[in-house]
Amino acid sequence: MPPDFKAPLCQNRKALVTGLALPGRDDLPLLLEEMGLLLANLNIEVCAVSTQKKERPDPAFLIGAGKADELKSLALGYGADLIVCNDMLTPIQLSNLRTRTDCEIWDRALVVTKIFEKRAVSSEAKLQVELARCRYELPHLRGLGKQMSNAGAGIGTRGPGETEFERHRRKLQLRVVEITRRLEEMRKRRESQRKQRKKNGIPTVALVGYTNSGKTTLLKRLSGDQKLFAADQLFATLDTTVRSVRTPKGRRVLFADTVGFIRELPPQLIAAFRTTLEEAAKSDMLLVVLDANDPDILSTYDVIQTTLNEIGAAELPRALVLNKIDKAGIFRTQRVKQQFREEGIPVCVVSALTGEGLSELWPVFDWLTPHLSE
Repeated sequence: MPPDFKAPLCQNRKALVTGLALPGRDDLPLLLEEMGLLLANLNIEVCAVSTQKKERPDPAFLIGAGKADELKSLALGYGADLIVCNDMLTPIQLSNLRTRTDCEIWDRALVVTKIFEKRAVSSEAKLQVELARCRYELPHLRGLGKQMSNAGAGIGTRGPGETEFERHRRKLQLRVVEITRRLEEMRKRRESQRKQRKKNGIPTVALVGYTNSGKTTLLKRLSGDQKLFAADQLFATLDTTVRSVRTPKGRRVLFADTVGFIRELPPQLIAAFRTTLEEAAKSDMLLVVLDANDPDILSTYDVIQTTLNEIGAAELPRALVLNKIDKAGIFRTQRVKQQFREEGIPVCVVSALTGEGLSELWPVFDWLTPHLSE
C-alpha cells in the first residue's frame, strides 16, 4: 500500500496545513480550524497554517508551484515533515507536491480516513474503513514513484511483464470485490432485522448529527446502558448501535446511534459506510443532535442536511435536539431554539450528560409521529 497511508503516528510529529481560498468559499476558516482538530486526534501538532488565493485550483499543484516552494521553506523552518492540504488532491497534484516539497503529503480524505481507521473496533467498521482506504489508494497508485513502474516476476505476479503498479492495482481491486461482498451480506442481515422490527410494530428513531455532538451520550442517558462508549473526541462512534427505550407512555421505541458527520466528508467514506448510514435512511424519524455551544450552528445544520441528502434521508420527519446546555448560556440557547422553530422544526434543549431537559423530548415525538403515542 502507499507509504503515506501507514506512516506511524507519533506525539512529536509536526504538520503544515494549507488550504485554497476560492471565490465564494466562505467556510475556509471553519474547515482549517476543523483540520487542526482532526490532526490533534492523530497526535499531530499543527505548527503553521498557510492559505492561497486562486480563481481555480492549479491542475498541477492545487495551490501553485510558487506556494509549494514556500511550503517547503516553511517546513524546513518549523521542522515539519508533513504537509496537509485541506482540499482533495488528484494523483498528479499529490505526486508533484511530494516531489516539490520533499515532504509527506496528506489531503482531507486521507486525514479523515486515518481517524476512522484509528477508531474502528468492530469487524464491520474495520471492513468499511479498509474499503474506503482501497478506493482512496487505487487512483493514487501512479503517483507513488518509479517503483510502481518496475516489472516484477515470481509468486503473486502474472509474469515478468507485470509492473508493480499493475500487481498492486489488481490486488486492491480483488480486495474491494471481497470486502463489498462481505458488507453486502451484512447489509442484507440489517435489512432483515429492520423488516422484523416493522413487522412487530416497533418504530426506529435515528440519532444523527455532527461528530462529537453527544449522540452516544444521549442514547446512553435514554437507554440506561452504561456500557455504551461515549468520549469527547471526533468519530468515537463508527458502528450503528440500537437500543430499546420506553417512552413515558409505555411504548417501546428503538433508538439507533449512527456515525457522525463532518464538513466535506470524503465520498469514499460515505460509500464505504453505506450499510451503517442506511440505518438512518431506513428509520421512521430522525433526531438531529446539535451542540448548543457551536458558534456556527446554522452552518453545521446545513452540513448535516447535505449529508442526509446524500444518503437519502433528507425527507424523513425530524426534530432537533440542542445538546450540552449545561455548558451553553440560557440566552444563546433560547435564541438558537427560536431560529429553528421559525423554520417549523420542533426543537428541544437538553443536557445528555446531566439529564436536564429530557422531559421536553417526548412531546416532540407525539407531535411528529402519532404512532408513538397511546
